[in-house]
Amino acid sequence: MKTTLDIHDELLERAKRHAQSTGRPLRAVVEEGLHTVLQPRPPQRYTMPDCRVGEPGAEFLLDRYSWPELRDLIYGEAAPR
Repeated sequence: MKTTLDIHDELLERAKRHAQSTGRPLRAVVEEGLHTVLQPRPPQRYTMPDCRVGEPGAEFLLDRYSWPELRDLIYGEAAPR
């Protein structure tokens, strides 16, 4: 199918150079770009970085507290144990 596109001059020149350097027609380069952009991608899962401190196997001191106790400690409403 034929169509007309208005492409920024610098981008078109880069695409033409890329097509020439890879030995492909400009049409193939444009189609490849469209396929890449329009290809459905699975959602990226975020993995939390491991920021643990202390010795492996050591007691995690915050496990001593309930959430309300931790909240009070954070906001300065209670003395630490």
